[in-house]
Amino acid sequence: MPKPTTGLILTGGGARAAYQVGVLKAIAKIRRDAAPWDRSNPFPVITGTSAGAINAAALATHCDDFDGAVAAIARVWEDFRAEQVYRSDTIGVIRTGARWLTMMSLGWVIARWRRARLRSLLDNSPLEDLLNKMVSVDRLHGVMQSGHLQALAVTASSYSSGTHVTFYDSEKEFVPWNRSQRVAVRVPITVSHLLASAAIPFVFPAVPLPFDGETEYFGDGSMRQSAPISPAVHLGATRILVVGAGRMHEPPGKRKVSSAYPNFAQIAGHALSNIFLDALAVDVERLQRINNTLALLPPEALASTSLRPIEVLVIAPSQRLDDLAAKHVNALPTPIRALLRGVGVTGKGTDTRGAALASYLLFEADYTRELVALGMSDTMSRRDEVTAFFGWERRSKPRGGPVADSDYHTTELE
Repeated sequence: MPKPTTGLILTGGGARAAYQVGVLKAIAKIRRDAAPWDRSNPFPVITGTSAGAINAAALATHCDDFDGAVAAIARVWEDFRAEQVYRSDTIGVIRTGARWLTMMSLGWVIARWRRARLRSLLDNSPLEDLLNKMVSVDRLHGVMQSGHLQALAVTASSYSSGTHVTFYDSEKEFVPWNRSQRVAVRVPITVSHLLASAAIPFVFPAVPLPFDGETEYFGDGSMRQSAPISPAVHLGATRILVVGAGRMHEPPGKRKVSSAYPNFAQIAGHALSNIFLDALAVDVERLQRINNTLALLPPEALASTSLRPIEVLVIAPSQRLDDLAAKHVNALPTPIRALLRGVGVTGKGTDTRGAALASYLLFEADYTRELVALGMSDTMSRRDEVTAFFGWERRSKPRGGPVADSDYHTTELE
């Protein structure tokens, strides 16, 4: 049997992407324990969206040393400061967020008087410097040519045309896929593509990118992303690990909610959760239905269709990240806390209104370390599923030659 091509999908979610780092750390540890002789990159196909695109690119460009790449990414996320991502000083906040809120409250009169052209709530210019340190785009083709990586893809959404675009780079030729308002373009991935993919709507400014002979402005790739798993499949993945940024299923029982009218922060947080979380759950369910349908087909019918079962393993937070964020709002710099209070993020006692919005912007070590630890704990608790998914439990350590057929046994995931 040919070795399956494993794809990794890292979804969006701003600061929530710290959870992904914990998952990657746990996978590296599980492999060291179960298959210490295996030093190859376990993910020939890597795709990412929003903050997940940043992690994906950082991992891909150094995938010739998977453990080292994961450790380097973890060092960044475990020692994060908001100022590495956006201007958090008083002057920076006044120039963007404070003026933006003024525009929201006083409207077009001031805009016409001052000819203001406000682009976003926050100025994320520091993020470009961080990306240049984390991501070595010059190494990408080198790791591809040496066989460590098959493809890297990041997604972004065009505000100019409304098109959802997957930008991908690969050594092998793939037929670009075009769907309604969803296209794929083969280009060298740059830091600008990562900035565009991670441009949270309203929060960070759009990024100009060349597309279809024009320059269009792109924002967060999670917008209009109806099929987040699709790029990995089109790029040759036959089994896929998906790392989510929010709970896939809520626990049973009624959740305590506030009876007060929702403030701006609550509505914004709900909208962002819809952008970042809902499409993944729908796409996973769609893939599972297709797999179940294909399992019912007789062999001759299966041979006549281009569809193939795709094994998928989803690892997502076991806790509500909104609740975790509520504990750490006060870790944000004072100017940012003041700005967020202006839209309804409180961070006081049991009042957690607006915590969902804060959970995407809390690039502070107190919060990100807790997410990294949660990602590692959730993954280690599913060690058996992970080892079965990768097949690391199927063989013993090679001794003096290739592994024989008798060294393998079949294990199916439920």
